[in-house]
Amino acid sequence: MSERDVSSFWDHLDVLRKVLLRCLIAWAIGATVTFCFKTLLFDLLFAPSRDDFVSYRFMAWLCAKTGWQSLCPGSFQASFINTELAAQFMTHIKVALGAGLVVVSPYLIVQLYGFVAPALYDNEKRHAAPIIIWGTLLFLLGVLINYLIIFPFAFRFLNNYQVYTEVHNQISLSSYISNLLMLSLLMGILFEIPIVNYLLAKAGLLQAETLKKYRRHAIVAIAIMAAIITPTGDAVTLTLVTLPIYLLYEASIFIVKRHSNIVQDTTPETS
Repeated sequence: MSERDVSSFWDHLDVLRKVLLRCLIAWAIGATVTFCFKTLLFDLLFAPSRDDFVSYRFMAWLCAKTGWQSLCPGSFQASFINTELAAQFMTHIKVALGAGLVVVSPYLIVQLYGFVAPALYDNEKRHAAPIIIWGTLLFLLGVLINYLIIFPFAFRFLNNYQVYTEVHNQISLSSYISNLLMLSLLMGILFEIPIVNYLLAKAGLLQAETLKKYRRHAIVAIAIMAAIITPTGDAVTLTLVTLPIYLLYEASIFIVKRHSNIVQDTTPETS
């Protein structure tokens, strides 16, 4: 390696250090701000544990309009406990760090993209921006669906489930927060399916015909996964979970097919 290459390497490393430092400072500021809004933050997190949550009110309204008693969520009461001395404070810090990361994520994405962009070709830059934007929006959509549909109804079911009438559920603070954050992360990642399939198609590893061929298998797999995620057994809830994931699969077929058509149109003909 020449002296010029070594110098260039250390220059890039110094730029990366500055980018990471700015990202950490922004994250710290975001976490500090969200930490100060404790009441608002935990009101949002614990909203699915209350009877007046928007999803429960919507199901009650739907029940009143259609007359389907199976849609009525009914009333329930959740009881929370904390058994560790510092658990509430540490939970506050953990949640503030996560919320702060979400708040400053647009700035972090811009910073990281600004570091990577100079190494990309012009055509790669044109594709990178839409992928980043759509990837972020799909992740947030997955988190929102988990918050509004999956976690609330799964929580209601598990909170009311008893193996014996004398055993009463008292949910620990750490269990509630950990399950909410874990499911939100999983659903956010799951909603990246179209982006992953697009990248696989771009690399020549996936064809639209393959996705069409295994569509029935995918429907069965999605239904099983939805039944595991939402143990309520309610047909409406299962449909609300299954439908978005299935639509993602169909969107993947459309995206992969469209990409294949674009590649074919731009491929020069050989005589």
